[in-house]
Amino acid sequence: MSNVLEKYEAWINETSLPDHLKMELQSIVGNHKEIEDRFYQKIQFGTGGMRGLLGAGINRINIYTIRLVAEGLALLIQNHGKIAMQKGVVIAYDTRHFSEQFAIEIAKTIGKYGIQVFLFEESRPTPELSFAIRQLGAFAGVVVTASHNPADYNGLKVYGEDGGQLPPAASDEIVNYMDSIPNIFRVDIQDEKTLLENGFLHYILKEIDDAYQECLLTLSEIGLHSIKEVLSIIYTPLHGSGLVPVSTGLKGFGFHNVTVVPEQERPDPTFPTVTFPNPEEREAFELAIQLGHKKEAELLLATDPDADRLGVAVRKDDGNYELLTGNQLGALLLHYILLQKKTKNEIPENGIVLKTIVTSELGRAIAEKFGVHTLDTLTGFKFISEKIEEFNYSGQFKFLFGYEESYGYLIGEFSRDKDAVQAALVTSEMAAYYKSIGISMFDALTNLYKEFGYYKESLKSITLKGKGGQESIAQIMSEFRNHPPETIGGIRIIALEDYKKRTRHELNGESIPISLPEADVLKFFLEDDSWVCIRPSGTEPKCKFYFGVRKGSAEEVDGALRMMEGDLMERINVITSGLFNY
Repeated sequence: MSNVLEKYEAWINETSLPDHLKMELQSIVGNHKEIEDRFYQKIQFGTGGMRGLLGAGINRINIYTIRLVAEGLALLIQNHGKIAMQKGVVIAYDTRHFSEQFAIEIAKTIGKYGIQVFLFEESRPTPELSFAIRQLGAFAGVVVTASHNPADYNGLKVYGEDGGQLPPAASDEIVNYMDSIPNIFRVDIQDEKTLLENGFLHYILKEIDDAYQECLLTLSEIGLHSIKEVLSIIYTPLHGSGLVPVSTGLKGFGFHNVTVVPEQERPDPTFPTVTFPNPEEREAFELAIQLGHKKEAELLLATDPDADRLGVAVRKDDGNYELLTGNQLGALLLHYILLQKKTKNEIPENGIVLKTIVTSELGRAIAEKFGVHTLDTLTGFKFISEKIEEFNYSGQFKFLFGYEESYGYLIGEFSRDKDAVQAALVTSEMAAYYKSIGISMFDALTNLYKEFGYYKESLKSITLKGKGGQESIAQIMSEFRNHPPETIGGIRIIALEDYKKRTRHELNGESIPISLPEADVLKFFLEDDSWVCIRPSGTEPKCKFYFGVRKGSAEEVDGALRMMEGDLMERINVITSGLFNY
């Protein structure tokens, strides 16, 4: 505790500390638990970037921890030489507290080295940042965002020159540079005016917006202009950065009957109308649903604050709205895209669909019908992006679609991260197509289940904050890795994939190497084709538990899923001594 207190004293006595951070530290004098939580570790920077609570301390997001990452990135770029410095860095930001300020601090930290910096003038989505890196030929990119986390969070994600999030090796290099910096308060910055005068800082906006919209138009598979004009759509950006690109894109696609939820239209870092600005949650759709009933809208769309995730609700025959899961929308988009490409004879022989290991197997079944290969990656869209780049280089496969269960989709590879703008436009076109043949999107989903079987997935998670939480998560992983159960939900386990050991263990004792990168993840395969996956979150203090089932009917699949969930979570409660609720 003495080391923690020393760090606390150093911060509270720092003369450059902004008033709001100093007041926060003064408010916790003598509160050892609060002090420890802010100073027991450095906030983690990894392949998913850095995300956490706003506030004072080395385990919080503030101008000092933000500058530290920027300094590490700048040193990495400098190490790659003059060409990398000339290519420079693109910086974008969402609508959260301090996002614009943090973006400017990153620019001022990196620009002082003579590295070219391209900074968005207004908040723009994460996928547009990915696009801008490729469009400008930049060496790297940064977006300031905490995605769909609550209002008191912020963070950043770092991207490479392919437009995808940094791979582990590059992230580790940045961390090494960060660790070499002796004093977090002494990271130098250059003032904005000097950077502009010296030609190292460039503001960007319209030229990138226009180029991005041109690429979005290439995703349209069909015309159907008359139906697009009357299809009623409700859209909410949830106070985030999606408003301009989604609204502009829908208009470009031919959709004119679009209403934006007025209470959630404008940027607001407090996200006053929702508890979580997360399109996975029904609460985020409440205002859209109310407006949808008034307008008799057929389709409801919601993007999270940095517009990389898309949530969708579709109207059923009874007039009520059904919220689609990420797996359901992914299956619908995949089937629609492949169906249209088959009609036009545009499915390549080497076409491939990329999905994560925790994403539904329904996508694989759909792809097989169209003669398209499916490849699994680790959780995290950066791994999908890496495969796109690899296949473009080798020519082995042609990318057709990528998605993950957590509401992330990529259709056109001009972005290299999940892109809710792309998904919103193509989903709207898909709804228009089904309307043209006399069915709803909900009907289309039902038809997929009738053809391929009833697939259903779920996610449970436990929030485990602080040092004790990290230890509990490690305990869970150790118990299941070293003492795996024989059954889950009464169904026998036939194989275990341990991605940390990069090995698949079969029931007969055989071990098979796994080609995926190392990760602290376990996936159990059951004899009825069900599966369970356990992984600590890379961006939140959570341990996540994924379940997947396929049965012959909706009733069967619901029952099997409840059995698996109940069994596994009871085991988790035993391991953690019943201290945590799920």
